[in-house]
Amino acid sequence: MPESGAHTALGDVQTVIELMQQVLRPLAEKRGLTTWAALAEFAGDVWYPSRLPFGRFKGRLYQEASQDAELRAWLEWLAESTNEKSSLMGRWYVRQLELGTALEDAAMLDLQIQDRADGAVCGMVVFQQPEIGLYQRLVESARARLAELELEYGIEKSKVDSIRSRLFGLLRALYQERDRLRLLVQFRRAFIERLLAEGEESAGQTAGDYERESAGKDQEYDSTAAALEGKRELNDEETARLKQLWKKLVRMFHPDLHEHDPEKRKTYELLTQAINEARDRGDIGLLERIAKDPQAFIRQQGWAAVSLDGSQGLMELRSLYEHLQARILELIETLDEVRASPDYEIYQAAEQDAAVIERIAAAQRVEVEEEIAGLKVEGERVAEEARELVGEVPF
Repeated sequence: MPESGAHTALGDVQTVIELMQQVLRPLAEKRGLTTWAALAEFAGDVWYPSRLPFGRFKGRLYQEASQDAELRAWLEWLAESTNEKSSLMGRWYVRQLELGTALEDAAMLDLQIQDRADGAVCGMVVFQQPEIGLYQRLVESARARLAELELEYGIEKSKVDSIRSRLFGLLRALYQERDRLRLLVQFRRAFIERLLAEGEESAGQTAGDYERESAGKDQEYDSTAAALEGKRELNDEETARLKQLWKKLVRMFHPDLHEHDPEKRKTYELLTQAINEARDRGDIGLLERIAKDPQAFIRQQGWAAVSLDGSQGLMELRSLYEHLQARILELIETLDEVRASPDYEIYQAAEQDAAVIERIAAAQRVEVEEEIAGLKVEGERVAEEARELVGEVPF
């Protein structure tokens, strides 16, 4: 089912068809439900779980009452309960037993029964939950869909980051100067406010605050430059390889697999982060390395060992499926936001005309230069106001 690509309209239809063929039809045929009328009648029937959900026999199969007199007596007692819901449940179990739905007739069990020499029925009962197979398929389909969306998001985001990187490189000096002047005006105003409210000694501390904030802003620019430096657009061949790697790595996506083990959960989060960052950078080499031997990569990072292909029970699969569905919806919204962003519009325009980047940068340069000029005037005005109060502004 993952190959259907359920993130498209046609893929959705194909997934439903395969779900009907591979899961629902075999279950229906096993019950002898071969017509729509039979299916509708069956769907309308009251149903209770084969394993008792409460009481002294909790977890036991009700069909075992055909051979266990004590269990049979408890079910009959339940049928006579004064609680209406309990009574309905008990009567249903008893009726199924009377209809012959005993161990050898349990539709949702795979029973391996053999006759003993004395004629008694014995053997091992293997309980199989058909829902596990269903959720395994749903989870695989959701993982494939999520992987495609993650890949699509990574590619689109790299396009936007490429535009941001080019504009940032052309305009960084101006933007950095503008932000420095904004801080200067902000803290000079704060200096005057503190001077009037708390006195000169308290106001003097504003200079240290300004220096720290200014240094932090410069670090932000350095960090942004470093982050954007590694961004690049992928060519068609690289994009195809990235897709291939992502499909291979999708099996590692097990949200909540280690929900109750914080150390292993942390490994999962770190591994996912490494994969996402490599995708965003277009770092195919690192993805190749992880895909070749994920466990070796985990060991090299010094992270706690974690199983990447462990088996899961029904409740875990349900939780995983719900988590994946939520992540899919979240990613669809994020992808829509990326495509609606001004930078993505610039990218699309640049695809048609490469010179558009220079024209946009020139227009933004004029706007920022005008703002810088205004900030310089305002900064000097506020400084003069401070001088009138204390003779000299400390910054």
